[in-house]
Amino acid sequence: MKLSMSLNYTGDPVQAANEAADLEKAGIDMIWVAELYSFDAVSILGFLAAKTETVELASGIFPIYSRTPTLTAMTAAGLDAVSGGRFTLGLGASGPQVIEGWHGVPYKKPLAATREVIEICRKVWKRERVEHDGEIYQLPLPVDQGTGLGKPLKLINHPVRENIPIWIASLGPKNVELTAEMADGWLPVFFHPDRARQVWGDDLAAGTHKRDPGLAPLEVAAGGSLAICDEDTAQKIRDGGRMMTALYVGGMGAKGKNFYNNIFRKYGYEAEADQIQDFYLSGQKDSAEAAVPDEFLKSTAMVGDEGWVRERIEAYAEAGVTRLSINPVGPNRLETIEKVKGWIS
Repeated sequence: MKLSMSLNYTGDPVQAANEAADLEKAGIDMIWVAELYSFDAVSILGFLAAKTETVELASGIFPIYSRTPTLTAMTAAGLDAVSGGRFTLGLGASGPQVIEGWHGVPYKKPLAATREVIEICRKVWKRERVEHDGEIYQLPLPVDQGTGLGKPLKLINHPVRENIPIWIASLGPKNVELTAEMADGWLPVFFHPDRARQVWGDDLAAGTHKRDPGLAPLEVAAGGSLAICDEDTAQKIRDGGRMMTALYVGGMGAKGKNFYNNIFRKYGYEAEADQIQDFYLSGQKDSAEAAVPDEFLKSTAMVGDEGWVRERIEAYAEAGVTRLSINPVGPNRLETIEKVKGWIS
């Protein structure tokens, strides 16, 4: 496994760049930068490229609807160029609240859109003349939809790499299957290393069966909080995950239309999933947080004494995780990263 980590860049970008450089020295192999409705991720990724030397830099994620497919490809090629071939394109559908509320474009057919964006990006990076007649995107634009003057074009620059890695943040069965079929890597959420196969195993197998043999095996990035500490401290850190878990499992969607809630059910937490959702939707957020299973929090966090932390890291490795995503907690974050790096190297 390699180590990956998300970078908080909502404050001072210079401070974020200094942190990235420190993380690189400590042994982090890959840094993810999110793009929500804050500053764009491209600016900070370009800045990080100038302030680091070896760490991989990744968008975690670019929403597929907020850029045209060709602009996504151009942006990825540009970031790969300024980083010297260190960029990974993380993509995802995001959600209708952001796509329609912030970007003002329809959130439609995410599976088809994801597939077509991947296909177009790979054509651009190979410097093919881009022609695409898809369900979502048509390039050039058909005569009846524009001036009729559009023509197939190819990227002017020669990319550093024509096979920039594409990682997909996916959750639903068909989207995970598509990820296993087409992507270089997978970004799951609420990944329980001991129970992940029972949730996604069939979908991953179905996608892998259709996978181009020219692609390397699918990589997986997953993990959680990291701290080597006593049990009292560990419990406080684990409890810190209750709020976000309750928000997603309880509040991200109505009853029957919440993928995160469905995952919890598939993990075997049917009663808890009902409780969390009922409490959260009725405004009882504290009760929703209290209903989050202790077993889930303990099993997904790499928090506790050294033996437990090593055991959890091994569990993630056995579950197929190739990029261990960590969130170091506590005063000795860099030292903890260095120690874990030594264990997995």
